[in-house]
Amino acid sequence: MTGHLTNRLANFCALLLLALLILPVVSAARADSDDGIVRVKSAVPMAEAITRIKADIAGKGIKFFMEIDQSKLAADAGIKLRPSTLLVFGNPPLGTQFITSNPNAGLDWPVRLLLTQDDHGDVWAVWTDFSWIARRHNIRDRTAQFEMATKVVSSITSTITTR
Repeated sequence: MTGHLTNRLANFCALLLLALLILPVVSAARADSDDGIVRVKSAVPMAEAITRIKADIAGKGIKFFMEIDQSKLAADAGIKLRPSTLLVFGNPPLGTQFITSNPNAGLDWPVRLLLTQDDHGDVWAVWTDFSWIARRHNIRDRTAQFEMATKVVSSITSTITTR
């Protein structure tokens, strides 16, 4: 009987230890998905990533609004900042549908795509997840449009994932 109890106690301890090891991983993944941020690693340097993305936007007939070199703005203010460029673009017939559902969605439209370089020199394309935007603004009547926006931005950022 004591051998059986010892085995059960050992199994319980092993499961508890496993749960304690897995919990931080599950929590971290959840925190990443709950922040509404999508990140795609670029296989090309910053300047080439910007060029490729802008060319793909133009090729798709999407309206390009502006490019903001945040690192230059920081340098002009005497602040050192890793390379960081914000691209703003959109398709008004698609994007304004979100604003008709909730005018506050105008905070997230047009699309903002950030290209940034980390401490290791890796370049990332970063944007706000469209389903997160839908939840943020309680938009429930534009599912197909949010899915289309996701496909388009995923397609645009796919242009930088290979050399």
